[in-house]
Amino acid sequence: MLDNWLRPLNMKEIAESPLDTVSFGEKIKRFEREMPALQDVKLAIISIGDEGAAAVRKSLYRMSFPFGKLAAADLGNVRKADTSFILPLLQELMDSKICPVIIGSLPKLAQAQYKAHFACQPSVSIVAVDERVPFHPRLGELDGHYLNPVMNGKSKPFHFGVVGCQSHFVDDETFQELENISADTVRLGKARANMPDIEPVMRDADMATFNLTALKSAEAPGVIHPSPSGFTCEEACQLSRYAGMNDKLTSVGFYGYEPDLDEYGRSAQVLAQMVWYFFDGFANRKSDFPASMDGLTEYIVVFKGHDHPFTFWKSNRTGRWWIQVPVKTKKKHQRHRLIPCSYNDYLQASKGEMPDRLSLAFGRFE
Repeated sequence: MLDNWLRPLNMKEIAESPLDTVSFGEKIKRFEREMPALQDVKLAIISIGDEGAAAVRKSLYRMSFPFGKLAAADLGNVRKADTSFILPLLQELMDSKICPVIIGSLPKLAQAQYKAHFACQPSVSIVAVDERVPFHPRLGELDGHYLNPVMNGKSKPFHFGVVGCQSHFVDDETFQELENISADTVRLGKARANMPDIEPVMRDADMATFNLTALKSAEAPGVIHPSPSGFTCEEACQLSRYAGMNDKLTSVGFYGYEPDLDEYGRSAQVLAQMVWYFFDGFANRKSDFPASMDGLTEYIVVFKGHDHPFTFWKSNRTGRWWIQVPVKTKKKHQRHRLIPCSYNDYLQASKGEMPDRLSLAFGRFE
């Protein structure tokens, strides 16, 4: 069935010499002549754009695979870079409990990623790592507004977050709209100043998208609009690992790579590392997303002037924190009622100061 959407890998383009038996490329299942059995597979790489994907795989396949018995596959290249064509493929994988790891050139392909999520679970949270806010309340899809059909359409996400945006690329109208929809907006400077505080933002996502333009051009020059400011490779890999560790997240997309602009293949190597660290995070998932309160310690914070106390929960297994929405929630939003937060958020609340991010989060339920 999946063969209808995918072209098999051409290993001659990926590996000029035999791979080591313990390498990433040898430890995963590969779609070469026939589709491999996917019964136990948890992660599946699919690519959109043969040349760019081959460059990324050249680097990725020769990396290590210290992920134990994590079952993963590389399903090759999508036959057609069209949203309507990709949508059923992604939906098929997610329905089969397989997390798609998408490597693509055009960021607008994230629209297919979202639509597949919405078809499986209509209440969706998105986090986009990008130097710009990828939508505008009034303008069209030009100038990087590739999520406009998602954010301005009828089937809007329950929650949106953007990490790494730079103020000189974002107008006041967009910032106002982000505030209106209670979005998580983490500007580049704040993100780089304290990377661990970004982990709860990444943990709040059902799907994540990474636009390679979020990195400094010195780190990843192979993009259409390179910028001198942005994340370093190490920081981007940390964010990718946070996304992988998120028990709630069921797809990730890495977009924006242009092989023709990638001198010496540096961007392909960076992108391969980001994919590797997503796998690393996924392999280290702790399954502590609170399906029940077992294994959690409860902390109550009382605020003067508030009708409800605030309940924080800490995982005894990982030390990660959540705060419970202090009001009734609609049935379709029940899965979002525990909002990821940090220990610093708890400390600030304990001093009688509600963190801005949590105040915005509560606004989603009004």
